[in-house]
Amino acid sequence: MPALRHLVFLLLSLPAQAVTLHGVIRHEAEKQPLLLDSLRYRTNAAETYSITRASWLMSGFALQRADGTWMEGPGHVAWMDALKKRTQFALPDVPAGRYSALRFHVGLDSTTNAANPAQYAPDHPLNPNVNGLHWSWQGGYIFLALEGSWRGADGKPGGFSYHLARDANRTPVVVKGDFDLRGDATAEINFDVATLIQGVKPLSFAKDGVSTHSQPKDPIAAALVANLPAAFALSSMTSHVPDIARPSDIRPIDLPAKHTPFRFQMSRSFPVPALPRDNPLLVERVALGEKLFNDPALSRDGTLSCATCHPASSAFSDPRRFSLGVEGRTGTRQGMPLFNLAWKKEFFWDGRAPSLRAQALMPIQDHLEMDETLPHVVAKLQKSHAADFERAFGTAQVTPERIGLALENFLLTLTSHDSKFDRVMRGEGKLSAEEQRGFELFMMEREPRMGSLGADCFHCHGGALFTDHQFRNNGLAIDATDLGRFKVTQSALDRGTFATPSLRNIALTAPYMHDGRFQTLEQVLDHYSEGVQRTDTLDPNLAKHPDGGLHLSAEEKKAVIAFLKTLTDRKFEAADSQGR
Repeated sequence: MPALRHLVFLLLSLPAQAVTLHGVIRHEAEKQPLLLDSLRYRTNAAETYSITRASWLMSGFALQRADGTWMEGPGHVAWMDALKKRTQFALPDVPAGRYSALRFHVGLDSTTNAANPAQYAPDHPLNPNVNGLHWSWQGGYIFLALEGSWRGADGKPGGFSYHLARDANRTPVVVKGDFDLRGDATAEINFDVATLIQGVKPLSFAKDGVSTHSQPKDPIAAALVANLPAAFALSSMTSHVPDIARPSDIRPIDLPAKHTPFRFQMSRSFPVPALPRDNPLLVERVALGEKLFNDPALSRDGTLSCATCHPASSAFSDPRRFSLGVEGRTGTRQGMPLFNLAWKKEFFWDGRAPSLRAQALMPIQDHLEMDETLPHVVAKLQKSHAADFERAFGTAQVTPERIGLALENFLLTLTSHDSKFDRVMRGEGKLSAEEQRGFELFMMEREPRMGSLGADCFHCHGGALFTDHQFRNNGLAIDATDLGRFKVTQSALDRGTFATPSLRNIALTAPYMHDGRFQTLEQVLDHYSEGVQRTDTLDPNLAKHPDGGLHLSAEEKKAVIAFLKTLTDRKFEAADSQGR
């Protein structure tokens, strides 16, 4: 009997079985699956609207026990995004049992919100390059971004941009239901984003305003906080566990037995990039990539290299409106700058290249550019660069894949992070009064309702990289001969959208826009001030402004340009002085 009692004691003292609660968010609007393509929803004020962005952060997970107490989670965070199809989260190591509710917060606790965003791994949900929700130099995250277009009874189109942020607006949400966790399970949770607008405190775009940045006592932010809890409901519980993408066993491609790691350089303020694990940076491979970048053998007639259209003196952009290919053939878009590419996921103005190694091979084969075939390039390089390929890949064999990998290696090393602005942020200098004014305008929303009269640049060009790497319609008239990203995705949302370029080195990278239509920064500021064209896909952060644009004063434009000129990297300044 003592032995039996001892066995019972051991069994009772064993920890409860740990299970994983998976969550799947179903983005809805008006109790139907959320559709992002047109004006189809209605406010209580009879306004029609669309939702083009619903992106938000979750934290502070807890499950309610039968006795009403809460079991807190260990600090999990998640990022959800309807357009990006980010809909899953997981809570591991939950004690098995039955729970009556799931609690979480939309937003982050004050400590996490104020922490250095550059600390997170490349795939972490709080990495700014992943979620696009960090307010960069202002500090802190946007807890929820809800954007779209709207139209009132008068038929006049507009845009709205609701950004819920700041510690006081972190919102608890309780989802009630039978969370039966005797094993791994999945909770499907409906999130009706229309409730944020049409909830217990309904909003009217015409009456209440079209933007919020959650300043204290902003009634729009207060309405969003009031409406959030009712927007969530448990749809179902199931024992089915969703498929979760896990990193495969990625190994370096053709790693030579003898190699030297290349030291990647970046600013401490930059988010951690997702460098390719199958193509590690090697001194030997970078050296080969640099040779190939400058080698005219990549072109059919031996007259053009990559550097021809991407000189260092222009921060590796083309100073001409359109690049000239072999036999003087004219391209159709301006040659983008080639720096800080380690943080990009899609390449070219329309994002048609899914990787840098793929992008590097496309101009070689383009009829309007180098007009060469890969077999011909391989044959030429086999004669001239066999020893270089052996050092970089372990054997002398030249292949298209190796050409792409070498060019990718070199291009990844072209980082830019040492401008006057960077030195000021490190405490090594000071902005002039006009530059400081421009910085303030750059980082300030233009929200007259709340007395904020900035230039609103940071929405698309915020963060340490001065780009969000998204594709946007920035108010240029849509050209039926070049619909931008639409050609790649065939999505109506992408008609007339193009990649958001970095504003680093912007003083060196004229001409501007995807078609190089503007020669000066003054012309660019004039466009955003008075020249914005309203079209169906105009970005909400521009569509929310009056017809024409921001209507900046001459003093404001001049100050913004003065600030933009502080973003020039010293090494490109030196190249510019030598090359022009």
